[in-house]
Amino acid sequence: MTVTALRQTAPDRLTVCLSDGEEIRSTPAAAADLRLYAGRELTEEELRALKAASSLALAKARALQLLGQRPLSGKELAAKLRQKGESEQDAEAAVQWLVENRLLDDKDYAAAVARHYTAKGYGAGRIRTELRRRGVERELWDEALEQRPDGQEKLDKFISSRLRDPEDRDQVRRVSAALFRRGFSWEEIRAALRRYSVETEEE
Repeated sequence: MTVTALRQTAPDRLTVCLSDGEEIRSTPAAAADLRLYAGRELTEEELRALKAASSLALAKARALQLLGQRPLSGKELAAKLRQKGESEQDAEAAVQWLVENRLLDDKDYAAAVARHYTAKGYGAGRIRTELRRRGVERELWDEALEQRPDGQEKLDKFISSRLRDPEDRDQVRRVSAALFRRGFSWEEIRAALRRYSVETEEE
C-alpha cells in the first residue's frame, strides 16, 4: 500500500490518501510520528499502526475540545466521546492521557462542583447526588464537601425569603421540606430555624 498524498483539511487535521482509494482521517502529529510522506510504502502492520494512531489522535483532539467547552469528570468525558463515535478503547485512552498530563483531575472537579452548588444554596445531600450523577468516584466526595465554603448564609437567606410567620406551623413545614429537597440535613434545618426563634417539633 502506498501513500499517494497527505491532504491538510484543518490546522490540526489531515487526510492520508492511499493507492487503493482509501482515505484515513488523521492529524499532523500522528503523520509525523509515523514519518508519512507521499510515495511512502506501507506494510500491513504499518497500515494498522497508522489507523490505530490516527483514531487515538482524533479522540484526544476531541477530548480536548469537549473539555474546552465545560469541565467534565473522567467518566462524563469518556461517555461523551463514545456518544460522538469514538471507540471505548480510544475514549478511555484519551481520558487517561489527559489525566497523565494533568489536564483532567476528578478531585479538582469534585471540589468545583461542591463550591458551585454550595454557592447556589444547596446542601451536602444535593451535592452528593450531583457528584454521583457526574460519575465522580465516591472516595472523592468527602474531601470535596470539606473544602466547600460554609453554606449557612445561603441557608439563612433561603429561610428569610420564605418564612414570613415563624408561628405558622404549616409554613415552617413547607420551608423545612424545601430545604430538605435542596440537600440539607434535618439537623442543619432545625439549627437554622432556631436562629429564627422557630420551635422545632423535637423541642
